[in-house]
Amino acid sequence: MPSLSHLAHHVTDLEGARRFCGELLGCAEGPSTETWVDFGFFGHQISLHVGQPFATSNTGKVGDQMVLMPHLGVILDLESWGKLAGRLVASGLEFVIPRTLRFEGDPGEQRTMFFRDPSGSPIKVKGFASTSGVFAS
Repeated sequence: MPSLSHLAHHVTDLEGARRFCGELLGCAEGPSTETWVDFGFFGHQISLHVGQPFATSNTGKVGDQMVLMPHLGVILDLESWGKLAGRLVASGLEFVIPRTLRFEGDPGEQRTMFFRDPSGSPIKVKGFASTSGVFAS
């Protein structure tokens, strides 16, 4: 069995989280109760529980940008990244860091975008041409 990531964190509104993850991000909903819901998050699992979301701050220096820490992230192939980016832009979602090409020409070249879920938790989505670039230096 391949290993999968699991992240559980708080959201303030379970129905808003369902719309955001299910309808906008296109994630499949899994088991749930009245206080939590699981989603398949691009091949991994997130569990969203009603509660106070974690505090974040711009303390992560990446290239010339300060990014929100901590954050949830996922890495996609470029085609999937582009389709998701198109849906997010079309929805009018406000980006913390808009669609960007980072490290152009370097082995770790990537597309990236940063936004918040309805509870304010930051999400970063990266796109790579090949998985070989993910750990390249």
